[in-house]
Amino acid sequence: MTSPTKKLFLASLMIGACLTAPAFAQEAASQAAARTPAASDRALSAAARADDLVASMTLQEKLAIVHGYFPPMAKPNPPIAMIPSAGHIPGVPRLGIPTLRESDASLGVANQVEQRKGDTATALPASIATAATFNPRLAYAGGAMIGAEARAKTFNVLLAGGVNLTRDPWNGRNFEYLGEDPLLAGVMAGEHIRGVQSNNIVSTIKHFALNSQETGRHVLDARIDRAALQESDLLAFKIAMEIGDPASVMCAYNKVNGDYACENDWLLNTVLKKDWNYKGWVMSDWGAVHSTEKAAVNGLDQQSGQELDMAIYFGQPFEEAVKAGRIPMARLDDMVRRILYGVINTGLMDNPVPDSAQVIDYTAHADVAQRAAEEGIVLLKNKGDLLPFAKTAKKIVLIGAHADVGVLSGGGSSQVRSVGGAPVEIPLTRGEAASFARITWHASSPLKAIQALAPQAQVTYIDGSDPKAAAAAAKDADIAIVFAWAWFTEAQDPESMALPDKQDALIDAVARANGKTLVVMETGGPVLMPWVDKVPAILQAWYPGQRGGEAIARIIFGEVDPSGRLPITFPTSAAQAPRPEPVGLGELHAAEARRDAGDKTNYGQSGGVRPFSVDYPEGAEVGYRWYAAKKRKPLYPFGYGLTYTSFRYANLAITGGASLKVSFDVTNSGQRAGADVPQVYVQGKSAAGALSYRLAGFDKVWLAPGETAHVSVTVDPRVIARFDETAPGWKVDAGTYPVAVGRFAGDSVLSGTATLDALSARP
Repeated sequence: MTSPTKKLFLASLMIGACLTAPAFAQEAASQAAARTPAASDRALSAAARADDLVASMTLQEKLAIVHGYFPPMAKPNPPIAMIPSAGHIPGVPRLGIPTLRESDASLGVANQVEQRKGDTATALPASIATAATFNPRLAYAGGAMIGAEARAKTFNVLLAGGVNLTRDPWNGRNFEYLGEDPLLAGVMAGEHIRGVQSNNIVSTIKHFALNSQETGRHVLDARIDRAALQESDLLAFKIAMEIGDPASVMCAYNKVNGDYACENDWLLNTVLKKDWNYKGWVMSDWGAVHSTEKAAVNGLDQQSGQELDMAIYFGQPFEEAVKAGRIPMARLDDMVRRILYGVINTGLMDNPVPDSAQVIDYTAHADVAQRAAEEGIVLLKNKGDLLPFAKTAKKIVLIGAHADVGVLSGGGSSQVRSVGGAPVEIPLTRGEAASFARITWHASSPLKAIQALAPQAQVTYIDGSDPKAAAAAAKDADIAIVFAWAWFTEAQDPESMALPDKQDALIDAVARANGKTLVVMETGGPVLMPWVDKVPAILQAWYPGQRGGEAIARIIFGEVDPSGRLPITFPTSAAQAPRPEPVGLGELHAAEARRDAGDKTNYGQSGGVRPFSVDYPEGAEVGYRWYAAKKRKPLYPFGYGLTYTSFRYANLAITGGASLKVSFDVTNSGQRAGADVPQVYVQGKSAAGALSYRLAGFDKVWLAPGETAHVSVTVDPRVIARFDETAPGWKVDAGTYPVAVGRFAGDSVLSGTATLDALSARP
């Protein structure tokens, strides 16, 4: 509250608070009623139209738009018709301001526990699978598909755009995010957001910032050096925002360096609104608001899902603070202006969503999901070229993970009730996730998909609950396919990286019985693989969405070449990671014990977990940079993935000076068509002085045997720069920078150096 930025910000807001509150309200109401807004003039800029609307609104209309209902819990008075969904903010019909109807939407239009009976939607693969495609065009297509379905279902705000970097391999929400690298995550998130908003509806970007674990997420304080945060998580947000231009930023639950993210002056006012000149609005996460005046002055523009907070802070308390002058009227106007700017700039105001549901081409949309799944599956191991498997096989045995009926989905607010239904659904009995998550499978049967592609084979399924029975069934099969699973969800972190339900013993038994064992991993991120040397082939399928079974089968039989690459490092053991388990587990267990002992205190969403801190000493050296800095060799590195063909790199050319450009040729040197993902790494220097190779560019190329493609990458200087907090801004020092072209982090098929000029740039 005493920073120079804060003082200037408050001084500017106080200009509009000179009249006494009652007099101001009366005058504002009369002026608004008399005005005929020019906001419908499409020749004006979005900013000018928003200004005009603000000037035309009454005080009560302004107050109503800065907080929203959570329909499942809302008790509006007077009653308001609301779709059971994530959120509802009434519009202003007389001014053409639409009601905002919000849906969770990372992987599709969500309907987690079937709040809307019978309403299904297309389920994309997990976001981490989309990141594994290394294909921005697929990220855009997925966003455009989700946005189209949302619009057809009358939603106009999608809570999409998750871009938090993976700092810990066990984070329960890793599957919703886009990996550990700021360039990859930023580009993929930006394209997804751009796709959503191509439908003239709003997308958020979330969760701003450092929402890196679920354990204690409502109370933890994420501690990190500011420059390091700029060079990592915030850089991912900035790149995504430049590409996608999201209408809204959703602030996170956690604290960042001592202040809650939704009332963090440095994050919201200094970085987002001042340094980045962001013109849209900041909405809270559901249950992330802790104050009225502090939150408003420090940059929060809208309280979302107000019933999930301990109080409706932006309701009556906010109105009283405005009338008393504690929150300047100019600040309220700024909040409303930002919301309206986002609504206008996306085209929503001029192209409102239909009042009733429209017809959706679910078949075409399922094709989008299947393409993403196919390109996102990563072939981790293929000893002896077990894959692609011959369709002439006589006996194929599938084992485990309900592979007879479907594929696993991640849990939480992103959960989609997919077209075709849920053949398996297991409710939770305790924990925060129990209220809105179920362990769910999409109805895309790997068994049926494999039977369709190998009609001459005897294809059977065994559930895997008995390792001995599974081994006996697999013994004389041409191939045994074990489907391994680990369910991740929002609101809780797994306490171990091991596969649950004794699956390691199952895989070990099957591998001993049959030397042609394939393990298909349906997980939300890395898991431990103590059996890795005992099986010849491993596919990382993630949570592959509603056509996942078909995608897996097509990869197995070579209908499509595997082209996925890991967007996250797979460690050999939990001890290799910066933190081997969730910080705060002790606090979580203590809170659970207190509740079990009869503590009925209303702690809100924190569940009684007491505040604790999480330190991020790795700073900007996230993921593969951490492993390189600590000289730890992971099981599978970032960017890794095999194909059914081979590729050759040649003719490296590097241009330095004021900008860095890298070009080279990629040739398919194998016998079949396939796709490659060449990656450019440049050694940069962080503000802390650490030198590390950073992903500076990538491409995805499809080539026939013998075909060559010329790849050219212009490097964004920020990915190799250090952030200077005193300027503030980005600094590239003049000098020589090593460059490597390879197939994964740490690989160097081609190498050279670039001589760069000194460069300074604003944040």
